[in-house]
Amino acid sequence: MRRFLEALSIMTSIYVGNLPFSVSEDELRTLFEQHGTVHSVKLINDRETGRPRGFGFVEMDPSEAAAAIQHLNGADMGGRALRINEAQERAPRPPRRPR
Repeated sequence: MRRFLEALSIMTSIYVGNLPFSVSEDELRTLFEQHGTVHSVKLINDRETGRPRGFGFVEMDPSEAAAAIQHLNGADMGGRALRINEAQERAPRPPRRPR
């Protein structure tokens, strides 16, 4: 029954910051899979240059996400201490001015 309820629950989005610029989505997935099922991984790139911005997001089930955050926050990856926490909703932006 518990598995059924977890399947109905919303996934938790995890912010992963201070990533080495050379990390791949597969490497990040492998790191988080040590703590449960990873539903998605997304690394963020600069719109203009296409280069990595050094952060990304991982989606996991809530209980597994909490364990991953607890164990991986501050962990070393490529000589950098990862900053990991539950992702926050982005604040609404003011409307753009016409050009």
